[in-house]
Amino acid sequence: MTSLITRRQVVGSLAAAPLFIRHALAADVPRFALGIASGHPRADRLVLWTRLSGADLPPKAEVQWELADDEAFTKIAARGSEVAEAAWGHSVHAEPQGLAPGRWYWYRFTALGQRSMVGRTRTAPAADAAATLRFSIASCQRFDHNHYAAWRHMATQELDLVLFLGDYIYEYASPPNALRLHHGTATLTLDDYRARYAQYKSDPALQAAHALAPWVTVWDDHEIENDYAAGTPQGGPDPLFASRRAFATQAYWEHMPFPTSWRPRGIDLRIHDRYDWGTLARIHTLDDRQYRDVQACARRGRAGSNTVPLKDCPELVDPKRSLLGEKQERWLGEGWDTQRPWNLVAQQTLMARFNWTDPAQGGTYWTDGWDGYAASRQRLLAGVAARKLPGTVVLGGDVHAHYVADLKVDFDDAKSPVVASEFCGSSISSNGMAQSRVDAARPFNPHLHHARSDQRGYMSFTLDAKQLQAQVLAVRDPKNPASEVDVTARFAVELGRPGAQPA
Repeated sequence: MTSLITRRQVVGSLAAAPLFIRHALAADVPRFALGIASGHPRADRLVLWTRLSGADLPPKAEVQWELADDEAFTKIAARGSEVAEAAWGHSVHAEPQGLAPGRWYWYRFTALGQRSMVGRTRTAPAADAAATLRFSIASCQRFDHNHYAAWRHMATQELDLVLFLGDYIYEYASPPNALRLHHGTATLTLDDYRARYAQYKSDPALQAAHALAPWVTVWDDHEIENDYAAGTPQGGPDPLFASRRAFATQAYWEHMPFPTSWRPRGIDLRIHDRYDWGTLARIHTLDDRQYRDVQACARRGRAGSNTVPLKDCPELVDPKRSLLGEKQERWLGEGWDTQRPWNLVAQQTLMARFNWTDPAQGGTYWTDGWDGYAASRQRLLAGVAARKLPGTVVLGGDVHAHYVADLKVDFDDAKSPVVASEFCGSSISSNGMAQSRVDAARPFNPHLHHARSDQRGYMSFTLDAKQLQAQVLAVRDPKNPASEVDVTARFAVELGRPGAQPA
């Protein structure tokens, strides 16, 4: 395989002048200040992304792109041009096709006399090819809470794929004492959301992580508004929410490496999909936000999440309620792969039950996650059990804590078999709850192998035909952009033996 980006190259580039002006004159307005990215990898195609920057951009600008077999661009595999339009934020979604399966490429863009940084990407293996997969999961990168040391570290790793599981931006205005302030107030308009993405994407550590490997991304709530469910904002019905949601949806597409065919119409953007990785695995990406039922038992005067005793909220176990929506549940059930050894479910939050109080008294649960839609979770896991899938692994984020858990159809039955494994990664930078609260709840959740809310970071994995190996990574000092990142735990899942074991 062609040489990988080395740790020294990445760390050195982060310390030097911004990569986006490497090929530009110092007096020029940077046109690639938001970096580059790739994603949506298939065996014969992928998506290359950038967005032009600068206040004086023309309504339309031609952008050339190149994809090469080598980092020096001596052998061009594909090239083309796209028109970056102001109507779509001057974003570029190039789609080279007819590529060789299972190989690495390098790519770059040129526009308005400037050239972007160089990124590395790859195609998925051919459908009949044996393969391994090195990947990471990440989520929740609130800019004004902490720095991006986790991205800086990830950019030095050897990964085939990055799965980003939601909360790419946060819509809030910053408190005055924030570590680094969000520009502007809360995001309400299209320009607001574009500016927020631009601020996040200006971070060089995030840019380096995007340039490392292709990303597959799903959203959660903060890309639009905290705790929204379907068309209902957290504050309850609001006639202005539909326009806000449409602006946020457009901005999300503009800033992700999604194909042009996914360009939204108003609020309509389908992000659940499947990605096959040779004969090894099928990755199912889910959307647990826009098709769900509204959260049960909301607090008086507002919608959104709550934490309630089951005895006071029988809606929690209502069999009609769904986190995914009926159509998406059916789509997932029809798409389980019985030929490949592994099914990876990339979704937004903790799937395992998390009970805050004694289950003998009925238990207490958070309504925004899977615990608020227990029947929906049971249907999903019962489907896994019925098909006797040997290697089902659920991947999540959202809760700002590292969790490793066993998944069961019936968490109330100690004899109910484990049917799947779960790895829920902590936040890249968003603050978490006190570890003491999690520790106090651990006795009520014996299916949890690992639970750390005091750590920021991510998880990385190596998957082959027989085993999944997992590393839990934590940032030593989230306030320090150059902080070291430590492997704090290791786990393994053996094919045919659901449940994670310490490694």
